[in-house]
Amino acid sequence: MKYRFLSLATVVGLVTMAVAAPAAHAVPGRAPSAADFAAYLNKARESTGLPGLSVVVTQGDKVVHAAGYGRDSTGAPINERTPMRVASLTKSFTAAAVMTLVEAGKIVLDRPVAEQLPGFRMADGRAGRITVRHLLNQTSGLSDTTIDIRAGQATGSLKKYVATLATGALTGEPGTRYEYCNVNFDLAARLVEVASGMSFHGYLRQRVFGPLGMAGSGLGDREVKPADGFISLFGTWVSRAEQPGFLNHGGSGGVVTTAADMGKWLISQNGAGTARIVSKEGLRTMHTPSPVHDYAMGWSEETIDGAPLLVHSGNLFTYSAVQGISPGTGYGFAVMTNGAGLQDDTYAVLEGLVALTRGDSPDVPGGGRQQFELVLGLIALVAAGLGTMAVLRSRRWAERYGRRPVWRIVLRLAPALVPVLVLAALPDLISILMNGRTVTWAQMTYFPAPLTITVVIMAAAGAAAIASRLHRLRSVRSNG
Repeated sequence: MKYRFLSLATVVGLVTMAVAAPAAHAVPGRAPSAADFAAYLNKARESTGLPGLSVVVTQGDKVVHAAGYGRDSTGAPINERTPMRVASLTKSFTAAAVMTLVEAGKIVLDRPVAEQLPGFRMADGRAGRITVRHLLNQTSGLSDTTIDIRAGQATGSLKKYVATLATGALTGEPGTRYEYCNVNFDLAARLVEVASGMSFHGYLRQRVFGPLGMAGSGLGDREVKPADGFISLFGTWVSRAEQPGFLNHGGSGGVVTTAADMGKWLISQNGAGTARIVSKEGLRTMHTPSPVHDYAMGWSEETIDGAPLLVHSGNLFTYSAVQGISPGTGYGFAVMTNGAGLQDDTYAVLEGLVALTRGDSPDVPGGGRQQFELVLGLIALVAAGLGTMAVLRSRRWAERYGRRPVWRIVLRLAPALVPVLVLAALPDLISILMNGRTVTWAQMTYFPAPLTITVVIMAAAGAAAIASRLHRLRSVRSNG
């Protein structure tokens, strides 16, 4: 499988093994019906244990299946019109908004952003060579590692957001390497505002959502507010409000939409139907990867179950989503869930939907999240037990090692210090796994919570063992 968009959920998911449930059976030689999709999705929702799913499948200019499964945090049943956060799927909407202005002659893809966006400047002179195409293809050189991401999230407007980039730098020459960075699409959203003379959310509503009939869609919580989502805590779903820094009105992750509306979006992105916001040539431009990576203006070329698709995943902290279109077969898919855990099951559900359209019998995903979080829980319990034993036996330990050289004592204490050091560096370690994406302690209390809690318990056990042993050691040495 080709590159997927890395979030902590996908990073951990890639290193865990899902337990496959019984397969859903398709009939070879026959296009799957709405009932086939419904049967598969009911099994998928049950086996994954997700709190809720909202799914749509399209082919050509028709919606084959659109439905919801499970309940939201208020207890209301989810259906195809339930608002869902779709996180980074927003990027494809932002790219479409830019392309409408490109075709109107108000934005030029291969002209420097600095020439089209007053107020955009950076400490790095190479920023003057970033083009709009570089932004949309994630090849601008912008990176979480060289920009104050937190300062940008604290701003109340895209104009102020752009101003926070003034002290930032690039990681490479624009157009030469790929690096996923939300700043690219937030800059693109501000460019839409300047070129159109409208707010970004207003432009999306009037020129993207409106023409496609997506009446249930909006940006941030301004027009459409979803119920709180869930985080998975050792296998149990806990309702929690979304991270406030990600409820912005930018172009990287703020769209809230429904399965019904996503059906209209997928049809338009496959070039079918009568409602279109860009030309077919514009779609080809949006769906063509850059020379340096398979990312293509809010989409990525991937192969799923042998079928070439354009795909984009999205993950906030209480919602997850994935979309895919097949220009060859005309199928489109969107899978959205109101939960986020250490393993993201939406992509696995998408794989099953693709398999159904090919006449295959997909394995129903599930078990990986629960299994992995169970292992973490057991590790936490063992760590707590070992820490308690170390404290209770600290006098015996001190009597045994109290007369030995200091370096031998340090070596004996070192293993207990390791989890303390891991805890201190945990956000930075997770950032490395996520290719340099910024991670904060507040974010570590959301869907990574089981991992964070386990490391905290291990660190506490290690610290207690060290403290009690040093205390007893001092007593032993002072008594001669």
